[in-house]
Amino acid sequence: MLVGYCRVSTKDQNVDLQKDALKAAGCEVIFDDVGISGVKATRPGLDKALACVRSGDVLVIWKLDRLGRSLRNLIELVSDLKEREVQFRSLTEGFDTTTPAGRVLFHIIGALAEMERDLIRERTSAGLTAARARGRHGGRKKKLTNGALRAAKAMMADRDTSPAEIAKTLNVSRATLYRSLARAGAA
Repeated sequence: MLVGYCRVSTKDQNVDLQKDALKAAGCEVIFDDVGISGVKATRPGLDKALACVRSGDVLVIWKLDRLGRSLRNLIELVSDLKEREVQFRSLTEGFDTTTPAGRVLFHIIGALAEMERDLIRERTSAGLTAARARGRHGGRKKKLTNGALRAAKAMMADRDTSPAEIAKTLNVSRATLYRSLARAGAA
């Protein structure tokens, strides 16, 4: 099945030209987004089109920039379609994965996406290593300081105060109190 998608950025524009081209290309179903920028990752019409296509279907667009503004976003979308065995066609640019040349281009885009993911992973790893070398560690700050944790241990050992009261005094939930004590080996 051919599934069409079209988009215009402002409410003043209309999708008639794109819809006519998609209908002429044989699209049985057409989804659209009106007044939604291509920069936005979530677009209701695109989300519906992506939910509609199944293995063996073809997602058809009028022009590549209607699908997304950034190369990264386009690569992610096309890679997702490839994984789902959905073909892709752009009418204006002649990009068509139902043809041998289009499939080669599709594989090149997939390879570029994989390379981009690897580069991001390498940069992230290098950044974390550099931060650790400077004494910085990622993650959330602990809710209970070492002093508060010692006080909590003392109150828990005393047995005069309930865990709920201790948690309220320390301004944390009971679950946080128990988790912190367990990590400290005092629960």
